Amino acid sequence: MFRHLRTLQQVSRRTLSSTARRQLENKVPHKQKMFQEDNGMPVHLKGGTTDALLYRATMALTVFGCGYVLYALIDAALPKKKD
Repeated sequence: MFRHLRTLQQVSRRTLSSTARRQLENKVPHKQKMFQEDNGMPVHLKGGTTDALLYRATMALTVFGCGYVLYALIDAALPKKKD
């Protein structure tokens, strides 16, 4: 039983490692060329639509967070009216 299990593990390891090598392509030179290109675009937006969406979402959350912090500070600093 253990011998069969060990053989199965070796075969699966061999199969997975050989298929993974064939499917992976080195994309680093393409990415380097894209990010080093001087086209006047900021590097944090050169990744395309996904980068632009992430940038805008980050800016929106930052503005919202700053606004909320100011609201919380003002709320804490001003005394509450007693009825």
